[in-house]
Amino acid sequence: MKKNLLLLALLLLSITVANAQGENKEIVSTTSGKVSGIIQEGTMAFLGIPYAKVERFMPPQPVKKWKGVRACDHWGPMTMQPTNRPMTEDQMSEQCCVLNVWTTDVKAKKPVMFWLHGGGFDSGTSEWDPGMQLAKKDIVVVGINHRLNILGFLDLSTCGKKYKYSGNVGMLDAVAALEWVRDNIERFGGDPNNVTIFGESGGGGKVGTLMCMPKAKGLFHKAIIMSGTILNVNTKAMTEELGEAVLKELGIDKKNVGKIKDVPYKDLYAAGQRAMAASIGTRKPGTPMMWGFGPTPDGETLLQQPFQPDFASISDDIPLMIGTTFNELQRLRYNQKLTFAEARTELQQTFGDETDAYISAFVEAYPDGTVERLPQDLLSIDWLFRPKTIITADAITKKRQASTYMYMFTWRSPLNNGSIHGHELKFCFNTLHRAKNDLPSPTADDLLLADKMSSVWSQFAHNGNPNIDALPAWQPYTAENGELMVFDYNCRIRHNPDRPLEEIINRHCFKQLDAFNAKKK
Repeated sequence: MKKNLLLLALLLLSITVANAQGENKEIVSTTSGKVSGIIQEGTMAFLGIPYAKVERFMPPQPVKKWKGVRACDHWGPMTMQPTNRPMTEDQMSEQCCVLNVWTTDVKAKKPVMFWLHGGGFDSGTSEWDPGMQLAKKDIVVVGINHRLNILGFLDLSTCGKKYKYSGNVGMLDAVAALEWVRDNIERFGGDPNNVTIFGESGGGGKVGTLMCMPKAKGLFHKAIIMSGTILNVNTKAMTEELGEAVLKELGIDKKNVGKIKDVPYKDLYAAGQRAMAASIGTRKPGTPMMWGFGPTPDGETLLQQPFQPDFASISDDIPLMIGTTFNELQRLRYNQKLTFAEARTELQQTFGDETDAYISAFVEAYPDGTVERLPQDLLSIDWLFRPKTIITADAITKKRQASTYMYMFTWRSPLNNGSIHGHELKFCFNTLHRAKNDLPSPTADDLLLADKMSSVWSQFAHNGNPNIDALPAWQPYTAENGELMVFDYNCRIRHNPDRPLEEIINRHCFKQLDAFNAKKK
């Protein structure tokens, strides 16, 4: 009898483990063929579904239809990018236009959240931020891979009409993925008429870019930009110059431009870096603007760059949630012993005769900060994203009818005391159990904050309003009210808490951008 009970217990255990990540017997028909997936943490996951096929520097094309059932049970390849380890073609490939779908009910009609990963316009993969827990918030989640770096944004348009769109094919991939959602997501339980695009860092920049692309109009209905307001200053003249410089580095003339298809990726990427240095210049990390291999405004595919200071009018009807973290990419100083005098001396290098005004504005903005941590906070607070986020929000709320909601994530890591770039992702995806070294032992307060934030993100996807019962009432942003939701253990509303501070930061930390804009004029 005991033996039978033991066998039964082992059987039940095996069923539980299989359910955690096992076979999903649901078969879904897409426009290209049938797919099956797996179970990930109790959610149906369809991984690595092809949504387009690509030829170098050409717009994406429809996928060739397949027969039978395609097993979509593992991550598809990321785009080609520099890596520090060898990777197979299944892991990294030029044929990288794949997407993942997470759903809990293929018969439903749920809002869709369309994820654009970070990594600038240069690197990254949707594998970084899986959507199985967010899907449990009554959402269908889609994450995509697409072409990046020189493969996605090499402007060869001066070589003839065939290459007219080559400088923007990486973003045209994203449009193709949205078209796939329009045509297929209903079969996965999603509503193609209720799609929210969202992304962090470079993904936030991609969201802003889609808001300026006519081909994306009507394919999404809401947007969330997370720490994404680094300014892309590419002009058509700059990307054309860079494209010609790449050909020069490769020793290929315009008449024989087709030879570029045969250049090995590593050689192509290296030539691109040399070409940037020899032509428009190489961006240094921490620069408050980006250029080079990224989207270019051509007046057709991309009407304008986002955040300069607003978006194209075609997105005036798109509700937006936008925000930043407290420290972002600023070098943290919390592990150093600093006196106030030492911090002030260092700040003078950036803020000059406005140093004391900067310090006073910081103390006014964050009166609850500790005296002991003040020197480190003064040097560690974000100097890149928050100023331009406010400027963008001010600009769009003056002309748009759709609502804008602003937030700041100020939760501090127990490991480094910072609220850095990307820290909020595990909270809004509700995946703290996957945080590993970043947060090895989440507390009950951590888990509660993750539940609240993922609920806010999904609620916004439902109806364009992020308000939930567990949080204070959150009104749309205007320049006058400066409404800001602070996400921390104590979530709260503040009104224009740091506008004078951010105006000082903007004056002193964006001189390179000012010089660039003055040169354009």
